Parts: sequence; structure tokens; C-alpha cells
Amino acid sequence: MASSGSINESMTMNVAWKCSLLFVCVAQLAVAAEPKFETAQVVKFHGYEQAIQLTRGSAKAILSPQAGGRVLSFSVDNQEVMYLDDQDKEWLPGKPKSSSAGRFDYGPELTVIPHPNLWSGDWTGEVTGPHSARLTSPKDVAAGIQLVRNFQLSGCGPDAANAPWHLLCTQTIHNISNEVREVCHWGRSFSPGGGICLIPLGDRPSRFPAKYAMYEEGAIINVRNTDEKIRERDGFLEILAPPRKPKLGFDSTAGWLGYLMPNNTLFVKRFATYPDRVYNEAAGLTLSVWYPTGPRIELEPIGPRERLKPGESASFTEDWWVLPYSYPKAGEQIDLKELTRVVSSKLAAASSEAAR
Repeated sequence: MASSGSINESMTMNVAWKCSLLFVCVAQLAVAAEPKFETAQVVKFHGYEQAIQLTRGSAKAILSPQAGGRVLSFSVDNQEVMYLDDQDKEWLPGKPKSSSAGRFDYGPELTVIPHPNLWSGDWTGEVTGPHSARLTSPKDVAAGIQLVRNFQLSGCGPDAANAPWHLLCTQTIHNISNEVREVCHWGRSFSPGGGICLIPLGDRPSRFPAKYAMYEEGAIINVRNTDEKIRERDGFLEILAPPRKPKLGFDSTAGWLGYLMPNNTLFVKRFATYPDRVYNEAAGLTLSVWYPTGPRIELEPIGPRERLKPGESASFTEDWWVLPYSYPKAGEQIDLKELTRVVSSKLAAASSEAAR
């Protein structure tokens, strides 16, 4: 017969073992329930040895301070929305630089002087938080400009199904000269071609009879063009395929555009518009699209005029989203009202979360 001491010792060990098991189970459940918020880190991406990777949930962005401070990759659920050309994929330090994928610039396009150090020079990169990073250009004395780009993967954690992860891209233009500089933000990212570009017209009438401008040969901007690849329907202009001339401009103040790809992925760019401010791009554009025949399309939000005195700066933010949405089958059309509802609900959920 066991002694009372042995029984008590056995019971104590049994309780301790059960408590330990319970602690492990609870800990495992907590880990399983906790979203994976990975930390930003420097990685090698193709030949770019100083790339910065931002990861959050199923979203991933790869930034490069080398060759012009760009977004080399942005994907959600492994659906890539950046077009990186073969020259970029094969690039190595010391080789001629290409410029594809998530590009940014400043304008006006026809009046700013060339600025190769800003466009494709060697920038510096730094991690600024668990899901954020900053890319800073060299100072371009000839242009009188320095650029800083801040990126943050943002979202709503457990509510990501309603407001999924998205990438905030903020470019700040600094006037480092001794003179006034008139500039504007100019987004110039490449996405894979072959999709349908959607331009919401908004509730303000366009200044263009065709509701878009087409850039013809030379300096001619055609505002009365018709093109079978561009149609107006349900409050949108749909660019169904590369048009007769690839460069198009818009004065919509809706504040977003969509690009639906054949892999059932909708890339949305949201940005602020300012109806009462001057837009100093040639035709007063808030948005431009370059859609040539080939593997890519350029999606170009444009900011208003910024008249910067020496030492002043101005910022503009593009908010990038990747959403699942069915590409129309042959003979079908996009349900534009449903697409608007889906996009509006996602953006509204994110705005509500950000305001908390």
C-alpha cells in the first residue's frame, strides 16, 4: 500500500503535468489565432541585393533603393500586379539599368528638366517599422529636387476579409534649390498587359468632349477622339485593349482607377483629387494611362500643381489594393455597378478602421 506522501506526490505531479499540457495547448491556440505580422527586412531579389521586403498577412511588397527607388513586386495571395521586365530580372550592379514595375516620378512631363539620378540612380533605403520602409534619392542639384518615398503595408488584421492589406505609397518632393519650383506628383507603375482598365468618371463633367484626351504624334492632344477599344458605360470609361494611340489622359475627380487582369485580379489605385486646384500637367490631367501593344500597361495618377519655395516640400499618396474579381468571359461584360460596390465597400472599411 502506497504511503500518503507518495499519493500526494503523485497527485501533485499529475496536476502539474496536466497544467503544463493545458498551458502548451493554450499557447498553441494563441499562436494559431494570432496573425503573422512579419518584420520588414533587407533581402536579395534577383540582382538587387539591397531590396527591402515588407510582409503582412498574405501581402508582400519588394522595394528597391537601387536603380531609382521602385516597387519591384507587390502581391496579395501570390497574385502579382507589377510588371518587371527581363532586363530588370537579370540586372546586376554595374550593368545598364532598366526601369519597370512600380515607378514614380514628378512632372509636369513636358517642362521639367531630365533628372536621371532621381529616375534611375542609386537611392538609400531604410526600414522604418515592422511593415514600413523609406527610400531616399540623392540630391539632384541641377533639378533642384530631392525625392523621398515612404511605403507602408496597412490593413485591418483579423478584419482583413473586409478590408484587406494594401500598400500606401507616399512621395515627398523637396525643393533643395534657391528658386521656386512648380512640380506635380506623377505615378508611373507598370502592370502586366492584357487586362481591362477602368476609369470612373465621377460626378463632375469632363472638360473633354470624348471624356478623355489622346496624345497624337508630336504635341497634338486630341480631345474629340473616338476609338473602338474605349467605351463609356455605367459611369466608367473602359479601355478594353491597347487603343489606336497608347497615351491617354483624363480629368476625372473620382479619385481611383481599376485594372482588371485575366487572372481574376483587380488592381486598384486610390488617390486624392483637388477639383478647385490647378493641375499643371499639359492638359490639366488628374490621371493618365499608357497602354501600348505588348506586355505592359502604365497606370499614372497625377497630383495637382505644387509651387514650392526654396526649402519647401509637398507629398502625395497612392493607395494600392489587390482584390479578387472575376474577369469577364468571352461575350460577357464587367458588372460595373457590382464592381463599384465591391471597391467602395473595401475602401470604406479601411477608412473606418484607420479612423479608430
